Amino acid sequence: MIRTHDLDNYPLSCSSVLAIALIHRHVLSGRATTCRRWCDIALGVPLSPSRSDQKHPVLVIGGGIIGLATAYRLLETWPGTRVTVLEKETVVGSHQSGHNSGVLHAGLAYLPGSRKARLATAGIRLMRAFCERHGIAHDICGKVVVATSPDELPRLRSAMERGKANGLVGLEWLDAPALRELEPHARGIAALRVPEEGIVDYRAVCHALAAGIVERGGQIRLDSGVCALRRTGAASTAGWVAETTSGEIGGSFLVACAGLQSDRVARMAGEHPPVRIIPFRGEYYRLRPERVHLVRQLVYPLPDPAFPFLGVHFTRRVGGGVDCGPNAVLALAREGYDGRPGISLRDAGSALGYPGLWRFLRRHPGQSWHEVRQSLSRARFTQALQRLIPEVRSDDLVPGGAGVRAQAMHPDGTLEHDFIFVNAPASLHVVNAPSPGATASLAIAGEIVSQLA
Repeated sequence: MIRTHDLDNYPLSCSSVLAIALIHRHVLSGRATTCRRWCDIALGVPLSPSRSDQKHPVLVIGGGIIGLATAYRLLETWPGTRVTVLEKETVVGSHQSGHNSGVLHAGLAYLPGSRKARLATAGIRLMRAFCERHGIAHDICGKVVVATSPDELPRLRSAMERGKANGLVGLEWLDAPALRELEPHARGIAALRVPEEGIVDYRAVCHALAAGIVERGGQIRLDSGVCALRRTGAASTAGWVAETTSGEIGGSFLVACAGLQSDRVARMAGEHPPVRIIPFRGEYYRLRPERVHLVRQLVYPLPDPAFPFLGVHFTRRVGGGVDCGPNAVLALAREGYDGRPGISLRDAGSALGYPGLWRFLRRHPGQSWHEVRQSLSRARFTQALQRLIPEVRSDDLVPGGAGVRAQAMHPDGTLEHDFIFVNAPASLHVVNAPSPGATASLAIAGEIVSQLA
């Protein structure tokens, strides 16, 4: 996962440089300071942003990839609409959007017919087209999902059938010799090749989206963390006032895409989301440059339905290098990146005081303890990687950064893996947008805009 905040040290495409120039020129800065389905709480008819008498902008909370894609789609669908993105950091894409693996997910194993599967399949094609149009670095390198034991073969075949049902093309079953031909250093008894998947520079995507918003007349207010929200007007003319660290701003409609803070922003607006965000920290190692030849594309394990997390894997990076990981351990800070866990008393109290977390830990004690031990021991981390590529040694690994996953959890301890939207009068909250949220961001934005029409 990317941990670099200084973009001078991050490889930028030409479109990213243009985006940054446009942002510095035009963006307003402040005083530096579903439930296994989509949750649709229809408390009233939303005020359409396309009203010709719009006096206040549509407010989009969150300058991550989904918030930016939503603002971009709003302006694309309704030219002339006033749209303002509120972002608390000084740079867009500073949180999950800039601290992820950079993978383009095609929707291989998602339940056929689900919105998540549909948006993932549509989203990867939209994202590829966007990257090609804007000259953003990406590489459709493909992925192999490896079965390492006979008991995994039925699940690998099931994944292939799901992928076909979801509209993926070119899926290929590989026996052991075919796998070695494609990935000479990987070991498994069979594998599934997913040729549509790849890697991308999501930070550059965020900057290109931001540039497009500004070019279309939208605003992005940086250093503008939302502190409070209050409704204004009667039901038929409802609006919002957002109190931010750069001052108050009124809005005709609110779209909240707050990522790691999504449940808090929803409650700030008076909603009652059915889940709480429990942060899980994902830690990566990186292969030393002289060992990157061990991995040609993306090498993944087969997901085990008995466990809530995927397990460590190998991911090539657009800028070069190979990431190994991540694990998944409880984070005591929702924004604890940069190779150190960090502790936030507020975040730790929110997680540890939630009954659902303790029910989750009682349900998965072995896997939870395994993840902790793997975090504390490079040797254990290496052993997990060796299931896929046996030649990897502990001294091949160097620290590669970390990210935090916004995991929505129900009070009974079950994890929510689907998108959760809370739709209310003059507002829509994206409470949960798990992987493949970044890949599917443009498709998710289109879904949001369709709900506001």
